[in-house]
Amino acid sequence: MSQVTQVPLGRAPVAPAPTQPVSLNINGQAHTLHIAPWTTLLDALREYLDLTGTKKGCDHGQCGACTVLVDGKRINSCLSLAVTHEDSRIQTIEGLGTEDKLSPLQQAFIDHDAFQCGYCTPGQICSAQGLINEGKAKNEAEVRELMSGNVCRCGAYPNILSAVMEVMQNEGLIMEDKAWSAGATEPEIAPVEPPKK
Repeated sequence: MSQVTQVPLGRAPVAPAPTQPVSLNINGQAHTLHIAPWTTLLDALREYLDLTGTKKGCDHGQCGACTVLVDGKRINSCLSLAVTHEDSRIQTIEGLGTEDKLSPLQQAFIDHDAFQCGYCTPGQICSAQGLINEGKAKNEAEVRELMSGNVCRCGAYPNILSAVMEVMQNEGLIMEDKAWSAGATEPEIAPVEPPKK
């Protein structure tokens, strides 16, 4: 009986992914990345630029945690390839304000306690800023509808709505006669007022 010994097959060497230079304008700064053409904007932000405020939630465009602004409009960065935004202005949560000077929405989210775990908060704030930029929402119902793509598993929706409505009211964007009320549907329910400083 002859004995045959076979050398282990092993794995074939893996070829590195092809990359190409991609120039992106993020938060007012120019960046050139060498990335694969299939890299999402979300992965470019988080993995290549260490801008981790933008969150990866579902990675299917269903939760809104990855919302960023592209030319002032909100997009789900998990569904968008980075290479498609070379001529765009991209703004993330890190670009909306600074620790010393928060944006009005960031401050309103703090004032209204519009977060619990905080995971969805960057996407919620970017979505609200996009909503304001787009100018489509003029009342509570429209804000609710146009923010419905941003999921908060903790259920901070009334406080998120209060924060967004306060900023819209301060900017003169509300077009309804009654005072906003963060979810109140009956006129006899007093509006939710922001905490006094």
